[in-house]
Amino acid sequence: MNKDVLQAKKDSVKEITDGLKNSSTVVVVSYQGLTVAELTELRRKLAEKNAHMGVYKNTLVARALKDNGVTVDASFLQGPNAFVFSKDVSSGAAIVNKFARRHDKLVVRGGFVEGKIVDAEVMKEVAKLPTKEVLLSMFCMVLNEPVASFARAVKSIADQKPAEAAPAASAVN
Repeated sequence: MNKDVLQAKKDSVKEITDGLKNSSTVVVVSYQGLTVAELTELRRKLAEKNAHMGVYKNTLVARALKDNGVTVDASFLQGPNAFVFSKDVSSGAAIVNKFARRHDKLVVRGGFVEGKIVDAEVMKEVAKLPTKEVLLSMFCMVLNEPVASFARAVKSIADQKPAEAAPAASAVN
């Protein structure tokens, strides 16, 4: 085998391995039948959410998975597949799921969530999860609610007794 070809394959396996290690979610999709313009649109939408899509030979993906200790069925990696890597658990899956609803030719085959193999149905459920930013804002609202409730209670008490507080202030003078 030519040294350049062998090095290119090694580089691809390293790129896939890095993608697997640095991503919370990897969505495996079949893209056969999509136009270049549609794929470009999908890549652009993924890039907006810090996700990216790569097309690799299935044998190289299988080698990278094997190097990471992940075993998959041979049927999982058949046909032309694209792999969407996303650091946020749900953002890449949500974009792919939304895009697949408008483009019938894009089919979610499954993927990897936190290193575990999942099927297409689980990946669709992952796509429904809120993003990290949304979860953090929800958490902050939960933390803020007791303080806000206390402030509303104090304000309602202060609003009920404005007349009683005025004579007490003048009696001190």
